[in-house]
Amino acid sequence: MDFGLVLQADPPASRVISLMKRAERNGFTYGWTFDSAVLWQEPFVIYSQILANTTTLKVGPMVTNPGTRTWEVTASTFATLNDMFGNRTVCGIGRGDSAMRVAGRKPNTLARISEAMKVIRDLGSGREADLGGGTVVRFPWIGEGAELPVWMAAYGPKALKMAGEEADGFILQLADLYLTEYMVKAVKDAAVAAGRDPAEVTICVAAPAYVTEDDSPEALAHAREQCRWFGGMVGNHVADLVSKYGEHSAAVPDELTEYIKARQGYDYSHHGRTGNPDTQFVPDEIVERFCLIGPVEKHIEKLDALRALGVDQFAVYDMHDAQEAVIEAYGSRVIPAVNG
Repeated sequence: MDFGLVLQADPPASRVISLMKRAERNGFTYGWTFDSAVLWQEPFVIYSQILANTTTLKVGPMVTNPGTRTWEVTASTFATLNDMFGNRTVCGIGRGDSAMRVAGRKPNTLARISEAMKVIRDLGSGREADLGGGTVVRFPWIGEGAELPVWMAAYGPKALKMAGEEADGFILQLADLYLTEYMVKAVKDAAVAAGRDPAEVTICVAAPAYVTEDDSPEALAHAREQCRWFGGMVGNHVADLVSKYGEHSAAVPDELTEYIKARQGYDYSHHGRTGNPDTQFVPDEIVERFCLIGPVEKHIEKLDALRALGVDQFAVYDMHDAQEAVIEAYGSRVIPAVNG
């Protein structure tokens, strides 16, 4: 199993770079950041420094979207980084929940994501792409061997189907075992129905991880509070699904939608941050289901279960008060045990 580290691009950027260097030293093979231009610093500028200060770490956004940059600019940025550092980027893409809403726009449609994925992948891999209206372009400066995988974030049935049909990878932002099994199956089944080898779709589960010294009530309570924000972030996407499909729908499992009944609103100024006041509705059970918390042994147990469900990468959301400690614990004890 691969391991990734996910950070916000908060200033100072030097700290983001330092944490990514620490992650590579500890056996992490991917480095991800949020991409929301108003809320955080520009990630692609930071990626260039991460790549320059690491050896093999692959980087990318979790996730970018088709609405905040033109597609040829997105593709050119990835392709330039790959030309400089050797095919070490991945384009994670989604609807643009925070990036679009903070800028006063609606998240992108699936049709727009589908079109963007094709253009960005083709241009970033040195092939021609139609930018619309018959304008076909190709980057003349890309050499042989260029490649840009595109991984799609999804929750709803139509998005899961599209990920299986079109994406190189599937990003699932939660680590609940039941929901992971349900959604991975949907993606793989869609890949098979589209005539693809389902093994070609990389499965990446991303969620907060918080390692405690023991399983005392006090330690677990602190870990839950450090990770409760995640249920609120996922709740934004779930609320969109409930709005579209209804509160109880065969298209979306109740195990995903039930917990947002007490959700009252969301302030993006606290997005993805510990102590987010808009996430108090998230019950302890959801924190424990969606995240990895507890002693090292609990992390290993859940990661083994995720791998058995077909997960290829676990990406650690490292937004809490123990960033270095979690990286070190994973590097010294968790990753060796899971991959040993």
